[in-house]
Amino acid sequence: MKATPGEKVFYAINYILLALLGVTCLFPLLNTIALSLSDIHEIESGRVTFYPIGWNTDAFSSLLKGTRVVDSFQNSLIITLVGVLLSMTATIITAYPISRRIFIGRRMFTLAMVFTMLFSGGLIPTYLVVKSLGLINSYFALWLPGLISTYNLLVMRTFFMNIPDELDDAARIDGCTELGYLLRIVLPLSLPVIATLTLFYGVGYWNMFLGVLIYINDTAKFNLIVLVQNMIQSQRLLQEIVNSGAASTTDIEVVPESLKAAGVLIVVVPMLVVYPFLQRYFVKGVMLGSIKG
Repeated sequence: MKATPGEKVFYAINYILLALLGVTCLFPLLNTIALSLSDIHEIESGRVTFYPIGWNTDAFSSLLKGTRVVDSFQNSLIITLVGVLLSMTATIITAYPISRRIFIGRRMFTLAMVFTMLFSGGLIPTYLVVKSLGLINSYFALWLPGLISTYNLLVMRTFFMNIPDELDDAARIDGCTELGYLLRIVLPLSLPVIATLTLFYGVGYWNMFLGVLIYINDTAKFNLIVLVQNMIQSQRLLQEIVNSGAASTTDIEVVPESLKAAGVLIVVVPMLVVYPFLQRYFVKGVMLGSIKG
């Protein structure tokens, strides 16, 4: 249907407003990039806004030499990759049975899972359970308590339910087993929702903060976001990093503001790099997984 002149004006105003809002969301990121790459004298004078003035990468050099940022980055990768693998596997093998109409009691199990979205045991009981299992100071304390997100589980269950039953009938006629049907037919058709939930889980594990503070006592096992948070909050630690960089070579010049910005960028950039590869599945996966309840 052809849009009327009034509708065209309405759409144009909407596009302009949304574009302006989108641009404003970039301002904090641009300011952080500018602070991490600008000359220290320009930063101290307050002239740095949304683009670097001068060119100085000493903040990143100081982080690499004066902190455990490389080890923390590796810890974040381990937490994220293993956590996503475990969570996606558990979500798939849980969502598939309750999506099958032949599964007796699937409604009861679904309601029990939805119940956990409204009520939880609380922080202290969860900590006591984790401690009784001997998982303190282990990454399994981060993976097991939140292994399955109920929301993600319901999205995947709904996606599985939308797969035509005729495919199941054809697979049974060809002698396909239940596991074969899941691996050969269901999962290949579910790539959009799998990519979407992988992104959800990945962002959650990469940005995991409170769980690390509660369950991990060894600072050598801290992930990147906890290291950066400690660095931002502790002026003493920031000054030690500045001094260590200055002592290593006379060419390094850095200020705490640029160190903070560089640390934030190291945390944010990996997710920004991964997102474009999964973005084309994002909307499709969420929409197809939420058509039916």
